[in-house]
Amino acid sequence: MLLSIRFLVLVLLLGLSGCTSLYFPPPPQVPLLTQQGEFSGGVHTNFGGNTSLQGAYAVTNGLGVMGSASFLHSNKPKKAVNFDFFEAGAGYFTRLPDNRVLEIYGGVGLGSSDRTDRTREGVVEQRQEGNLNKLFLQVNYSAKKHQTLHLFGNHFPLSYGTALRLSHVELSNFKLNGVAAPGEDNIFLEPITFSRVQILGPVQLQVISGGNFGLKHRKYLRAANAVFQLGVVVNLGGQEGRK
Repeated sequence: MLLSIRFLVLVLLLGLSGCTSLYFPPPPQVPLLTQQGEFSGGVHTNFGGNTSLQGAYAVTNGLGVMGSASFLHSNKPKKAVNFDFFEAGAGYFTRLPDNRVLEIYGGVGLGSSDRTDRTREGVVEQRQEGNLNKLFLQVNYSAKKHQTLHLFGNHFPLSYGTALRLSHVELSNFKLNGVAAPGEDNIFLEPITFSRVQILGPVQLQVISGGNFGLKHRKYLRAANAVFQLGVVVNLGGQEGRK
């Protein structure tokens, strides 16, 4: 059964790799705030070069604000991609009796994206460009289960959690080969899991993995890019104890 699931995931990823999209989902921000005055910051990237800078702050004991900036600039012989995107949001956080953290955020995003496809000889086949506008709702939840990684005589606490983001993204001012074309919109469902290992004080390494599902059939704004990120997270001023 497990082998069949892994094979299905592999087939899905291979299928997505052949698709194109002007939307590269930024990693969902999971600050796990616990009290007023706490700050969470991080930097994340993946093998495709999609890099994100994130920050969140607890304004009160329950109200948090967050913002992020994501960038992807790649120029290969057969494909060039430029993606610049910014997000901002606010929401509610609370610490549950068993020390887990629950967060609910809503926010907006905006940016631009373009893609140029070339032949093997370097001749431009197609160029897509446009602006992106986004509304999102996100729920973060830290897991109750914790473990400790034992390595070279040292102990590194491990923690886990999940997040679910629902986004409505619009592609406007769309141009195809320099000619104005009809825009598109899509609704993306992005469930992710994250794992954190504490390496020194408030500094943690984080791995985010998950999916990206488009609820509408679109040609240029589809769920062709999955959510996977490696990063470093720092939380300052929060309650002590595992989350």
